[in-house]
Amino acid sequence: MLSQERQDYILAQLAENGRVIAAELAKEFNVSEDAVRRDLRELTRLGLCRRVYGGALLPAPNSGNIKQRMTDLVENKHHLSKQVIKYIEDYQTIFIDASSTNITIASELPKTKNITVITNAPAVAVALSEHPLCKVIVLGGIFNQSKGACLGNTTIQELKKIYIDVLILGACGVDKTLGVTAFDPEEAEFKRCLLEQSSRVVVAVTSNKVGTIAPYKLAEISEIDVLVIENNISSIIIKEFIEMGIKVDVAE
Repeated sequence: MLSQERQDYILAQLAENGRVIAAELAKEFNVSEDAVRRDLRELTRLGLCRRVYGGALLPAPNSGNIKQRMTDLVENKHHLSKQVIKYIEDYQTIFIDASSTNITIASELPKTKNITVITNAPAVAVALSEHPLCKVIVLGGIFNQSKGACLGNTTIQELKKIYIDVLILGACGVDKTLGVTAFDPEEAEFKRCLLEQSSRVVVAVTSNKVGTIAPYKLAEISEIDVLVIENNISSIIIKEFIEMGIKVDVAE
């Protein structure tokens, strides 16, 4: 089998399963693992996969800045938000992290909820501007226009003074083995601090992020308490998450 044929097959396997194992591919192709690793390096160079120890995963989808991401999968995010709202109770302190899905969640929070919402994303605060019972606190810092969030040391120092009942965490990639990941190192640093300050962590992701990886790790998958996903995720993957101690809520 030629190198291009192997790479086409690898891409097909990634599309179907979300990951490939180098040793298994070498056996199937009847070539050395070095040959497979060269194929994976080339696919990584082209941005078609991301190499990990022992194989490769699909790269997390990067749809551009926050304004562009707000126009993607709008209906999907609406279904996810309805499930997330179930985990928010009156008189709790909620942190809504910066993400296009989380902006949708903020906009759909019932106006009967008497809660405090803290965020580093101005768009989240605006989405709550007509919520009469919601006290909104916006963390300051340097505004990252692409992420739509305040990040950096000032933001982190403000965050360290707050204890959070429920964190609604934004994620770029979620994988059972490699955990929760993000594209930006400064954003990843802030999110790691968020996790330290939070009692319960809820992550809602569209299906194109499940089984994918971005460059910077935020957390082990076991640090998530509730994972809200779409109903087109494989039952095998759902079972694997559940076996790791995560409550999986499937949005209809």
